[in-house]
Amino acid sequence: MHIYRKIYEFAASAGAFEGYVYHKEALDARALSTWVNNLVTAYDRLPSDIRVEIQPGLDQTLGRAMRSMISVLGEDNGLVRKLQPLVAGPMPKSADDFQTRKWHEEP
Repeated sequence: MHIYRKIYEFAASAGAFEGYVYHKEALDARALSTWVNNLVTAYDRLPSDIRVEIQPGLDQTLGRAMRSMISVLGEDNGLVRKLQPLVAGPMPKSADDFQTRKWHEEP
C-alpha cells in the first residue's frame, strides 16, 4: 500500500474512532478492542518520520478520544492504556478541547 494511502487510512480511522467514543455513556468493550488494536497496528506500521509529522494532530484526536473513554471506563482501563503510547504530547483537557486553528502556514 502506498504511504499516502496508509496515512489517510490511519487518520480517517483515528477520526472515526474519536467520533465513535465521543460523549458516549456506555461503550462496547469488544468493539473498542477491535478499534484500538487496529489503530495501534496501523500506527506501528507508519514510518517514524511520518509519525513525527502527524503526532501533534494525533495527540489532539486520540487524546480527545481517550478523554471520552476515561469518563466511562476510567484511566486504568486496559484499552485506554493501550492507546497511551500513541499520544506523545500533552493530552487535551477534555473531549471537547478542539483546536480552533488546524490549517496554517509553516514558519
